[in-house]
Amino acid sequence: MIHGSCHCGAVNWSFRGIPEGATACNCTVCRRYGTLWAYDYEGEGIHVSGPTRAYVRGKTIEFHFCPSCGCVSHWRAQTQGEDGRRRIAVNLRLTEPGPIAQVPIDHFDGLDTFDDLPRDGRCVADYWF
Repeated sequence: MIHGSCHCGAVNWSFRGIPEGATACNCTVCRRYGTLWAYDYEGEGIHVSGPTRAYVRGKTIEFHFCPSCGCVSHWRAQTQGEDGRRRIAVNLRLTEPGPIAQVPIDHFDGLDTFDDLPRDGRCVADYWF
C-alpha cells in the first residue's frame, strides 16, 4: 500500500499495492498540473479522505484539489460505469518517490488522438531525480 497527501496534509489517499504504470498525459489540464496518475476504482483499490474542491472538466471528469494548499490530489469520473464502479486516479507526485521510483511511465495522448502511446523505457525516477 502506498499513501499520498497534499502539502498541508488535509487531503490523503491510499493506493492498494504498487501501480503497474504511472500515466503521463499531455492533455490541456494534466500537462498544466504536472501529474502522474495511478488508476483504479473508488472504494476498491483507491481511498481518498479529506476536504477537496473540484474542477469539472466537460461532462465526464472532476479534478480534485486541496482547498488549503491547492495540490491536485486525484481525478474522479462524474458517473459510475455500467458495472456500478466509479473510475478514479490519484496523483503519484503526492507520495514519497522511493517506493514508486521504478514504476514505468505510460504515455497517453489526451491532446490529439486520445490513444495510449508505447512505453519508452522511462520510469518515475527519470521524472523526479
